[in-house]
Order: sequence, then C-alpha cells, then structure tokens
Amino acid sequence: MNRDNVKRICLWSGPRNISTALMYSFAQRSDTKVYDEPLYGFYLRHSDAKVYHPGAEDVLRTMENDGDKVIDMILTSQEKPVIFFKNMTHHLLDLDRSFMKNVINVILTRDPVEMLPSFAKVIKNPTIEDVGYEKHIQLVAYLKDLNIEPIVIDSKKILLDPLQELSSLCKKIGIPFNKNMLSWKAGARPEDGVWAKFWYTNIHNSEGFQEYKPKTDPFPENLKPLLRRCKPYYKQLMELV
Repeated sequence: MNRDNVKRICLWSGPRNISTALMYSFAQRSDTKVYDEPLYGFYLRHSDAKVYHPGAEDVLRTMENDGDKVIDMILTSQEKPVIFFKNMTHHLLDLDRSFMKNVINVILTRDPVEMLPSFAKVIKNPTIEDVGYEKHIQLVAYLKDLNIEPIVIDSKKILLDPLQELSSLCKKIGIPFNKNMLSWKAGARPEDGVWAKFWYTNIHNSEGFQEYKPKTDPFPENLKPLLRRCKPYYKQLMELV
C-alpha cells in the first residue's frame, strides 16, 4: 500500500462526527503526527460553501488552496511513522482519488438524527452536499472498485466503548493500540484549524471521549426532509461497520 514505511491514515468523516476527538486521540501517540482537514481551503475555494462557512476568509488565507498540492503533501509527509489526516469526505469535490491506493482509508459516520441538529447550530439550513452521507457511499463504491475494503466506524460505538473500538481500529490499521489515546489535556492543540473557535468548544472542554447521551430534544421540523435523504445512506454505511 505505502511506498515507504510510513502509515498514512486518511479519516473520511462528515461534520459533527467526533472526528476532532479522534484526531486528538491519535495526537496522543508519540509515533503519530496529525493534520486537521488539509483539504478545507481547496473545498472553500472551489465551492459555494465559502459564502456561509464561518471563518472562510481566514481558512482561504492561511491554507493551501491547491488540492493537488495537498494530496502530494499527504503522500510524501514523513514526520512520524504514523500520520493521521482528519478529512471531510465532501472536501474531495472532483479531485483525482487514485491516491487512496497509497493510504489507509477510514470512514467515520454518525446517525443523522443526532448529527443534523448539531451541525445546523453552526450552518443554517444544511443540504445533502454539506453533510457527507451520500459522498460516503460514493467513496465506498469507488474504493471497492479499486479492491480496497474501507474501514467503516460509527461515532456512537466509539463513545459507548472507546477502549474496545480504538483497539479494534488500531488492529485494522496495523498499529499497536496505545492507552494514551483514551484521554488528553483540556484546551486547544497546535494542529487545530483556524476554524476551531467556531466548532471546537466541546472538544476543548473535554479530557477524553465524552459519554454517549442520546438526544432528547425534538428533532427540528425544517431538517426532516434532509433526514429522510440521509437515512438510507447511513443505513448502508452501518451494514459495513
């Protein structure tokens, strides 16, 4: 898979899927370097999302906007034996995905009943293009065409049993589990993207994976049409977990 001895892990997540918590978890490993959404600048440059994503101007100003250059960075980074790239699946847009043959692909999902209300607190009136479920299914199909079996994980299962799920994930990746992955110091990390102030309040107040608590608020009426579109994709993903 890799052309050197570096394990390059590409996490392909949707928003509000505990992807930042996973990035913080991997950052606790002394053998691992983490990157926070390196394709975000490319995505904003080439989509309408820059109009409604908070802090978009700062992202575009401070990040590499050339997607091909980002992919080259992913494939050549050698700072540590393990490199973890937290990505949003919808950030790929129309990039050539053949690089995925040379990385370990992990897909992270979350029940849209829980994800959509959380996401809508920051991005009002989200669309199917914003939330990643359809893109995840397309990515699964692409990887299978390459005879690559993606690792699919579910946010709820991780929160219910971080030790078991992280141990299993590490085994599938081919690295030893490290107990340091279960906790971290509260506060920001230097790898945080410039968008952290809009999205990372909960993770900055945490010292590990938060206990899973089912949503109790009524599901917003305005999000129900989007929920109906997301549910079949989520069901397909859960068949792969």
